[in-house]
Amino acid sequence: MTPPVPATAPGAPLDLRANGHEPALTRILAIRHGETAWNRETRMQGQLDIELSDTGHRQAACLARALADEVIDAIYSSDLARAVQTALPLAAARRIRVTTDPGLRERCFGVFEGLTYRDVAVRWPDDAERWHQRDPGYGPAGGEALRDFAARCVAALTRIAAAHPGQHIAIVTHGGVLDCLYRSAARIDLGAARSWAIGNASIHRLLFTDLGFTLVGWGDTAHLEDGALDDSDSASAPGSLQYLVGTAA
Repeated sequence: MTPPVPATAPGAPLDLRANGHEPALTRILAIRHGETAWNRETRMQGQLDIELSDTGHRQAACLARALADEVIDAIYSSDLARAVQTALPLAAARRIRVTTDPGLRERCFGVFEGLTYRDVAVRWPDDAERWHQRDPGYGPAGGEALRDFAARCVAALTRIAAAHPGQHIAIVTHGGVLDCLYRSAARIDLGAARSWAIGNASIHRLLFTDLGFTLVGWGDTAHLEDGALDDSDSASAPGSLQYLVGTAA
């Protein structure tokens, strides 16, 4: 598994004391949802509402234990089941609600959704090439262009973080959203190749001020090591925690 990466990220560093003032910080735990069967099959989920696998539920339980001593004032999640089910054990331990926000959804992959990466490469080789080359203006038929997706999810992340100055928040979302968050914080172009890991149930730490996002640590999966996912580990039944879910106004 991947240890946390200190945030010596590429791109220009953000000076939190710019213009001689101390900005109000929002501390963020950004979390990718646990594993689904489709993750294991390398099948594109996009905005299809796929639930966690048994492994994913165990990962969510491990995540909640690992963050048991963390201060968390609010928890936000994509409204897709795999993200909500990952957030619920974290919320249950604190008796606070998960606020769902559709702005945190994964990119819509249009006609690619439900297919494996290999399926897409065979059926639409030219489209697959544009996809892998990270063409910012490209989107599969019926899906989001990369540029539009990044604008949508970074706007949602910014709106949520800006609502909690001086607080600690957790945001449970998807790999594509977290990729855009990393790029925003590290000042990396959308078209650049990815060199950072975003594993299932991984933890990423950032700060937010009126100057933007700053990386603190990335890619922590230590809580999933050393037998943490033993089958004897039980996650809370997802249906029993639904009272903890609310939607963003």
